[in-house]
Amino acid sequence: MILAGILFHQWADFSWAVIFFGLLQRWTAQLRPRTLALIAVPWALFTSGTEWLLLVPVLPFAQPIFTLSQPYWIGALVHVSAAALYPLFPYLRDWMANRRPSPHRRVAAGWAGGAMVVAAGLGLLAFLGTQDREWPPHPGRNVEFDQAYMRRMAAHHAQGIELGLIAVERAEDPHLRALARLIVANQKGETEIFANWWRSWFEGALPQATPEDHATMPGMLRPEDLAELAQLPAGSFDARFIALMTFHHQGAIAMADQAIREAGTIRLRLMSHAIRHAQRGEIELMQGREGFGATRAAIANMLRPAGEVLADGALGAERPPRALSGLREAPAAGHLH
Repeated sequence: MILAGILFHQWADFSWAVIFFGLLQRWTAQLRPRTLALIAVPWALFTSGTEWLLLVPVLPFAQPIFTLSQPYWIGALVHVSAAALYPLFPYLRDWMANRRPSPHRRVAAGWAGGAMVVAAGLGLLAFLGTQDREWPPHPGRNVEFDQAYMRRMAAHHAQGIELGLIAVERAEDPHLRALARLIVANQKGETEIFANWWRSWFEGALPQATPEDHATMPGMLRPEDLAELAQLPAGSFDARFIALMTFHHQGAIAMADQAIREAGTIRLRLMSHAIRHAQRGEIELMQGREGFGATRAAIANMLRPAGEVLADGALGAERPPRALSGLREAPAAGHLH
């Protein structure tokens, strides 16, 4: 599934390159590398915005999960990295036409060399991360808050995973089961990132949340809530799961919002923004959001302050779930491009 997600990303980026150099060749075919370098970022922002705002809601195979789970800036960065290679096109065009030596060979060599250096640097950072040596290290600001936040969010995710696994087994709506699998995969992945960062920044394993942490975590459910959910008759399960998971997500959103303001490292702030957006989106998906309604909700989710999240998802709510037809089976990788 992860490979399928990667291939889908590559197909989308290749398609935009075909449009740029194929359909628009009347204007783009003769552009010089430096001009292409100037155009690359605006083009990347245009294409990523077109996907995120327009194509996903209207294409027959599109999924609202794309905009509701993936913040726009993630897709924009992917598009920028792909468009950054466009200045190589003039040299490749000359090479395919057997025009040698190409007048663009020096620029192409320098640009390709720079891209290789960046790729090698990112690869080195990724390797250091696998060795529990994240670089740069934690800057040392608000260390106590960051440690408490990582412990608390990991414990919060552990309960979310437990809740999601119950729905994977018991949900009647197949789309709700697919969403539950996605929630479990997302929260397992995020917990592993927290554990890796802890080993790199503070040494040792990510510790369990303290009693004080549990006392201050919003959205946590009682053990009897989960036990009751697991024993509910089939006809009552989906509505109760949506109510419980919405309540649980609202707590994580409030915690993430605080970390966006107070975390001592930009990595925790970015991670928290992604968590907040994804969990707000999952609440929308549980309410059956799709089409342009999903786009509007995704934009609102990025801008809406914490606490303003589907007030009808309170813990005690016992209402039938809306149609979940907008959610299809999603790859385990989670974010589609």
